[in-house]
Amino acid sequence: MNSVHKSGHTYTARVCFFLLMAVSVLLPVSTAMAVPTRLKDIISIEGVRDNQLVGYGLVVGLDRSGDIILNTPYTEQSINAMLERLGINTKGRIQRGQNVAAVMVTATLPAFARQGTRIDVSIGSIGDAQDLKGGILLATPLLGADGEVYAVAQGGVAVAGFSAQGDAGSITQGVPTSGRIANGAIVEREVEFELSDLNTIKLSLHNPDLTTAQRIADKINDHLGMFLSLPLDPATVQLNRPVGYEKSLVQMLIDMERLEIEPDQRARVVIDERTGIIVMGSEVRINSVAIAQGNLTITISETPLVSQPAPFSEQGQTAIVPRTNIAIDDGSDRQLGILPPTVTLQELVDGLNALGVGPRDMISILQAIKAAGAMQAELEVM
Repeated sequence: MNSVHKSGHTYTARVCFFLLMAVSVLLPVSTAMAVPTRLKDIISIEGVRDNQLVGYGLVVGLDRSGDIILNTPYTEQSINAMLERLGINTKGRIQRGQNVAAVMVTATLPAFARQGTRIDVSIGSIGDAQDLKGGILLATPLLGADGEVYAVAQGGVAVAGFSAQGDAGSITQGVPTSGRIANGAIVEREVEFELSDLNTIKLSLHNPDLTTAQRIADKINDHLGMFLSLPLDPATVQLNRPVGYEKSLVQMLIDMERLEIEPDQRARVVIDERTGIIVMGSEVRINSVAIAQGNLTITISETPLVSQPAPFSEQGQTAIVPRTNIAIDDGSDRQLGILPPTVTLQELVDGLNALGVGPRDMISILQAIKAAGAMQAELEVM
């Protein structure tokens, strides 16, 4: 399909590239070796995880930028309940100040966080407050998924954004209705999990792969000199504590996590059509194909001339004499290129670059190669 674009007096018709599959036999290629990586960088220990906490609280001390009480009845109810716990009776009295805002407080409880340690918290307004700058979060219990209180947050809110307004306009930068309190919560309850008491642990791979799981198990067994580890599935490797092992399981893991593993990966090409980003893994292989990428460009430029009568002439009129220049580029200098069976990713990139292909056209070429069955890789379009 030809498409015509108009820009000023320039008309361009582009003819899409065409792809011819020449050879459909994949020749033997050499396997690219992965870069050795520490075991600790590619796995996590099952059971060692973070926990999400959430709570509801009040931010006070705002400069008339908090919730409008008449619009947010839950803010008024929270103020009255707080004051009653402090021995102040406010029943029947309407709160009209705008110095208080109802907020949701969230935090992440790290694994092995002990009582008394501090964690960061994030604050977000749930009412019609305009700015939390300068506010102070009152003591807020943070609950886990089981409904138990694991931390208590309190402190001054740091807001990155700001808002300013006048009679005829306003300006807002960032998000002034959310903020953060560094080390703003104190852990009150620990998650019961003792790693040193386990006799069997499971290692979870960040990128599940059967070959990588087998390499991890073999590396651990070779290091310990006994068969103690085996892959359970592409994402899990089981490690058993040896009988009579004098050190703790934690000390054994410290020795294991420094082992170097060569992770394997599936052949994959990831394409982001919005930004033109292409990421190809080192295992991508292309069968021998012939590719031509050509454009038909027709440029029409108008450079009119102005014809005027001679000076002091009684006859004659000013006239515009049209002049048109037409240039045609049929892409005859773009020849059919053959990409041999790719041995490395660099050769694939060099082959496409040799055709003068840009990122946008390269995306279409890779999609066409995959459609022709010549790409031995998974194609993922974001």
